[in-house]
Amino acid sequence: MGNPNERLILTSILTGTFLVPVNSTMIAVGLPTIADSLGVTLTQVSWVITIYLIVMATIQPIAGKLGDLYGKRNMFLLGMLLFLVAAAACIMSFNLLWLILFRALQAIGGAIASPNASALIREVVPKEKLGRTFGTFGLLMGLGAAIGPLVGSVLIGAWGWTSIFWINIPFALFSLLLAARYLPKSRKQAGGAALDIPGSLYLTAGLTLFTLAVTHPKLMNVWTIAILALTVFLFIWQERRCREPLIQFTLFKIRMFTSANVAILLSNAIMYSTILVMPVLLQNEYGYSVQRVGILLFIFSFAMSACSWFGGTLSERLGKKRLVLLSFAISFAALLGFLGIYWYPTFPYIALVLLVGGIGSGMGTPSMQTASLQAVPKDVSGVASGIFSTFRYIGGMAASVMVSLFIDYHELFYSLLAVALAGLLVSGGLSERRVASDQAGAA
Repeated sequence: MGNPNERLILTSILTGTFLVPVNSTMIAVGLPTIADSLGVTLTQVSWVITIYLIVMATIQPIAGKLGDLYGKRNMFLLGMLLFLVAAAACIMSFNLLWLILFRALQAIGGAIASPNASALIREVVPKEKLGRTFGTFGLLMGLGAAIGPLVGSVLIGAWGWTSIFWINIPFALFSLLLAARYLPKSRKQAGGAALDIPGSLYLTAGLTLFTLAVTHPKLMNVWTIAILALTVFLFIWQERRCREPLIQFTLFKIRMFTSANVAILLSNAIMYSTILVMPVLLQNEYGYSVQRVGILLFIFSFAMSACSWFGGTLSERLGKKRLVLLSFAISFAALLGFLGIYWYPTFPYIALVLLVGGIGSGMGTPSMQTASLQAVPKDVSGVASGIFSTFRYIGGMAASVMVSLFIDYHELFYSLLAVALAGLLVSGGLSERRVASDQAGAA
């Protein structure tokens, strides 16, 4: 990478997108502190994470098309600007509602910036360096998720919970200024790609309403059910009539595609449940400091990121089906270990169980993503990638709902054991033998 401008372009892109995974995990260790500071319950404050996941699930699939329409450079700059403004606004949010709203704005910025960052890398990096560059990009995204809890714990311990937002400002500003100066202008697509904005809005409304109704039983009444049913109907109707839908339902006729997407949903439900419940359990029940919790979650996240990195190579040797089966089996073993925390709440024991859990959560992810893309014809791989991303974030939302519902942590872990068992069953569908005939049926 001898071209100085090329290095500066990549620095601006990687610095900005690195903040997205950091922010998705960094805030987890701060939930008990934020709840105490704002005088709200943990169920209420969990919406700070839930809204981030909902927005990511619904905006990211159309963000790449926005880049085609209005220019990838413009969309990346817009995404980073929104991310920067929202981070500053979160610092000044002294009640939960405003914090949730600005956190949603932060997610919109991240959702717009991330896919356009990948597209910009493809445009500016020479073909012979592309594989190595994307390898670095993937490693940094995984590392961002891994160090998030550790960084969050250090910041909260030193300067309080608002510091997890103001730490974004210098990095986001650096990325924005560097990108504005050095990113080349990208071509806009003539004629325009179809944007499924109504589908995205219906999906956002449906997921938000469903989560609210489940986590707040007093909101569940005949009107809530009727509105939710109407939203689901409108979403399905929109997706069936849209030329380029957010969710292309015919693809779910392909068994391997369906299995891969359900598998990532279940896997992310286990992973996010672990990240969300551990800070609360260890701080409130066993008196762990926020710094020690940050170290423990770093062990989990780093093991997950490292095993995801090596999972692609293992997939070629073991096969996607076997690796995903092994992934859920290891997660099942870790969940059994979590039940033992009641008797062995020691740091080494919890670190060991979280290490095993991280291995299970990370190992199968590349195989799930590869299976999802290989199962569909090449001309719909972009749609398939968007669906996979949506299912990934819905899994995180499911975790947020489960953690809110189960006050008894043993009940939560027993429920997650059932999720892991479901993952073992779903893994059986990751067989390539029927893909060709399933594709023909879906056409």
